[in-house]
Formats: sequence, C-alpha cells, structure tokens
Amino acid sequence: MLFLVMAIWGFNLSALVILVNNIEPITLTSVRIFVAGISVLIISKIIGIFRLPTRQEWKTIFIITIFNVAFHHTLLAIGLTSTSGVNAGIILGAAPLVTMVLSIILLHDKVSRLRAVGFIFGFIGIMITSLAGAEGLSSISYGDLMIFLSMLMQAFSFILISKLNPTFDPRLLTGYMLVLGSGFIFIVSLIVEGNVTQLTKLFSFKLGIIFLFSAIMATAFGHMTYNYAIKNVGPTETTIFVNLNTLFALLGTAIFLGEPILRNHYFGLVFILLGIFIGSGTLEYVLRKRRLRS
Repeated sequence: MLFLVMAIWGFNLSALVILVNNIEPITLTSVRIFVAGISVLIISKIIGIFRLPTRQEWKTIFIITIFNVAFHHTLLAIGLTSTSGVNAGIILGAAPLVTMVLSIILLHDKVSRLRAVGFIFGFIGIMITSLAGAEGLSSISYGDLMIFLSMLMQAFSFILISKLNPTFDPRLLTGYMLVLGSGFIFIVSLIVEGNVTQLTKLFSFKLGIIFLFSAIMATAFGHMTYNYAIKNVGPTETTIFVNLNTLFALLGTAIFLGEPILRNHYFGLVFILLGIFIGSGTLEYVLRKRRLRS
C-alpha cells in the first residue's frame, strides 16, 4: 500500500505543477486539502470507522493539524516560490533521516547500524537524482529555510501520530486533520494572495480532473494510508518509503511534462531502492530468515 501511495504522490507532482501554473499555490492548497478532508470523512463513514472525537482527542488532533497540515503545507508553498527544485528535492529527501533522529530522541526507538546505512543510501540517492539536472545546486536561500522547517514540522507530526490513542483510527484522524488544516491555510491565502475568484478555473474539464486526482487520490487516499501505516508500522519504517517519491516523480514528469530522464537519475534511483530495501528492515528480515533455516 505504501508503494502505491508513493506512486500516486510521485505522479501528483506533475499534477501540482500544472495546477500552480494556473492558480496561486496557497489558495489552491487550502481548497485541495479541504476537498480531501471531506472525502476522507465520507470514506470513513462508508467503511464504518467514523465517530466524533472526545474532548482530549480534539486537543491531540488540533496539535497534529498545526504541524502536519497548517505549518507543513504553508511553509512548503511559500518556500517553493523562493528556491530551486533541486534544493527543495534534497531538503525534502532528508525527511527519513530527520524522522529517524526524532524517533530515537523522542520515542527511544532503536535503529540498527544496517538500517541506518539504508537511510543514508536513500539520501545519497536523492542527492544524485536531484543534482542530475542542468539546474545544479543553488546557494542557500530564505526559501530553503522554509522548506527545511516544513519538512521538520511534518517529521515531528509523524511522531505525534505514532503516539495517538489506540482507540482512535488514524484514517479518521486524517479527515479531521485535513478539514481543520485547510481552514488555517485558507486564512493565510487570503492574507498573502487574496484572490479567491481564480478558483473558477477549476471548473474547466482538464484542470478539474487534475484537481480531483490531486485532492482525492493523492491527498485523501494517500494521507489516509500513510497515517495508518505510521500508527501500525512506525514513523521510521514508514518514512523511508518517501524516497520512492523521487522515482515516480521522475517518471511522471517524463510522461506528463515531457522532461528528460538522464543517466545520473538511474544511478540515484539504484541508491534509493537500496536504501528502502535496507532501511525498511527488509534486508534484516531476509538475513534473519536465512539464519533460522540454517
């Protein structure tokens, strides 16, 4: 399921490029997340997990929403307007490493040396892949700081989700979180951009279909599944799969935007796949099975 989500998120990059070329990014993000949140709540009702949170659960949802939706998406949208795609890709590619460090500090998780090597391999793959283009690594900027803070806020929210009350389904949490977060982002969009009428462009057939894919498939289904995995698999194991975003983002930009795939991209993807194989614990599992057989 995580592999499928990463494929959808990777292709969603191409969808977002098309959308933000027509609509201001923060305004678009607020509406996309609101539609996704409503979709998740409807799905939760259909599959029988919908319920109203308790007073204590509302407090937890609010705190996670601030970090995972409001801060993360707002800082990301602002940062992308002031930095290069290469810098953003490398910074976001460090998310698994940052999540691993936070898990060790805050959750006292134990990560083996072999799995730590997997995380480093994944980050090396992100760097090779991101630097393969002609754009190169530009100097550190204000936008880079915003992207890093965005990634840090999301990584911290993964820790909070993993500690959520076991009786509260993380898929339902996703719905409430997205709806609440969209409100915060919409207020920011009114202050920063202030042009709601541009949303009428979404009524065109092409942009409408792309928007629905991004909102329902990438954001609603994707975040439902991802947050469910965080709760059941753990933040460290789940986050290593984020590196697959780069693989599918490259395929998506090649297919939908006509951008070339270079030789260095393939080298980077080898490191990414090795990083996931080692960092997710799969290699340790295989080695353990072999020892038991012998």
